[in-house]
Amino acid sequence: MSLPTILNKIIARKHEEVSERSLSKPLDEVRKLAEQNAPARGFARNLLLRVEKQQAAIIAEIKKASPSKGVIRENFEPAEIARSYESAGACCLSVLTDRDFFQGSERYLQAAREACSLPVLRKDFMVDPYQIYEARMIGADCILLIVSALSDQQLRDFNELAQSLGMDVLVEVHGADELERALPLPGAILGINNRNLHTFEVSLNNTLELLDSIPTGRLVVTESGIHTQGDVKSMVQHNVKSFLVGEAFMRQDNPGQALKTLFGAYL
Repeated sequence: MSLPTILNKIIARKHEEVSERSLSKPLDEVRKLAEQNAPARGFARNLLLRVEKQQAAIIAEIKKASPSKGVIRENFEPAEIARSYESAGACCLSVLTDRDFFQGSERYLQAAREACSLPVLRKDFMVDPYQIYEARMIGADCILLIVSALSDQQLRDFNELAQSLGMDVLVEVHGADELERALPLPGAILGINNRNLHTFEVSLNNTLELLDSIPTGRLVVTESGIHTQGDVKSMVQHNVKSFLVGEAFMRQDNPGQALKTLFGAYL
């Protein structure tokens, strides 16, 4: 399947970004700063601790905008949102750092992480090792690898590099063919995105239909489309207890309260 136009544009821009950034901060410098940074917080460990307690393991997302929806949250204070999420029971954060398409920033990740004790996923489009070192340099505890955007060799190399730096990896799939490519990656958290990248339609059945193909004991995160208590209940009944939720919270005045309302029975 060919890549959606928007994803092609994002990936092309990411390669340009790496070239631009490496001019002002060379790879050797970024690598050194990454390796000298304080140890990463345990992202996968936090998720597993919640799952083992039969609680919802929530990766709460901090996102200002998206290419399809435009600005989602005008009053955007990453530190305040992070504290709100932590007090409400989130166990991890996801912070958008892409600037051109999601109005994100590395500064947002740093501000959110400094404001709480939760481990943080750098939500961005990884296309080059430079970005992985950069993620650890800015304090990320986990990175996202999107299977549809990477070759099998890149997936293996990026997964290994991130883990060598002490970070966890969330590998995102959209269907059975991508899941087949993701499963061999050792130690990676499996993220199933319920959004079709071509049509932007969302169906929770995407997660449910892939579960039988995933070995028992593998950590699975369902992404996109969790909007009601019924959605949460449906996933938990199918033994999916890890969730990445953003837009449903970002549109509310109090994101933490929105998290409590959605997941209350499972916190």
